[in-house]
Amino acid sequence: MHFLTSNAPFIAPQNSIQKMMLWVLIALAPGVITMIWQFGFGVLINIIICVTTCVVAEASMLKLRNRPILPFLSDLSAVVTGLLLALALPTLAPWWIPFIGAFIAIVIAKHLYGGLGYNPFNPAMIAFAILMVSFPKSMTVWMLPHSLLPENAQFSDALSLIFGQSPSQSIIDAMTAATPLDEMKTQLGLSLTVEEIQSRSIFGGLSGQGWQWVSAAYLLGGIFLMYKKVISWHIPLGLLFGLFIISTGFYLFEPGVTPSPLFHLFSGGAMLGAFFIATDPVTAATTLKGRFIYGVLIGLLTYIIRTWGGYPEGIAFAVILINMAVPLIDHYTQPRVYGHK
Repeated sequence: MHFLTSNAPFIAPQNSIQKMMLWVLIALAPGVITMIWQFGFGVLINIIICVTTCVVAEASMLKLRNRPILPFLSDLSAVVTGLLLALALPTLAPWWIPFIGAFIAIVIAKHLYGGLGYNPFNPAMIAFAILMVSFPKSMTVWMLPHSLLPENAQFSDALSLIFGQSPSQSIIDAMTAATPLDEMKTQLGLSLTVEEIQSRSIFGGLSGQGWQWVSAAYLLGGIFLMYKKVISWHIPLGLLFGLFIISTGFYLFEPGVTPSPLFHLFSGGAMLGAFFIATDPVTAATTLKGRFIYGVLIGLLTYIIRTWGGYPEGIAFAVILINMAVPLIDHYTQPRVYGHK
């Protein structure tokens, strides 16, 4: 008689890291395509630079740490980190911005803590926050959506901005603009009403021209991830609920000087953060109740930073700050052990 002598586990797991990361890449595809359609090929250039730098930095750090390179590279975690960072960066940022950001994400925010599974903070958001604090001017150069671009705008002009050969100032002014969140925050500070601000050309529909379609694409990808059981509903729903509930409260209290809840949900990185960034299994809370609380806290803090902070977008800083609270959240939300009160 033959006896089984292999080690546990005897049932193969349904998901591997590589498979989960592959599903994340597939779910991000609608958002990537929509961003390229709305904001041009600067998005694609950011993706190429970030992903390439992340993969090379990952291989280099593994080599320095005497770790096997191929197994860690094939899990696609470095590719996902580079892609998420690229999608958060301005579409006309100089080429060295995504390069530095990707290097920080892999070398400092990931491998200096021990590599995948040991980093307490989301690597892409650490890189984004450092870039935002260090290079605030370069981190605000966003191209106008294609529907608002002048007829004389050329692809070569965008390449000139990205690779350091600036075209004339008139072309730069015609092609670039602040994001809807930045414009809303700046103009509210000048005592304009929400209605007056949203009458400008960069606004339209739920949030801003182009941005609402990008957010809708990320929402579609996030629903796909939940359908495939790559992520659970607790963190995305908690984040969107927290952002919605606090923005609704202030909107009902001061409707003339406070943007609507839908504006906050479909502007900036709310949908990207809810489904693809905050759900990082390494840095997020692990208990079911804790995941929902974790998401709600990120949503609340995002609104606070957007409204009263020094930056128009708060997703990255909110995720990093609540990452620090994860051990405390997990400690107080442990499920009851069967047989114990």
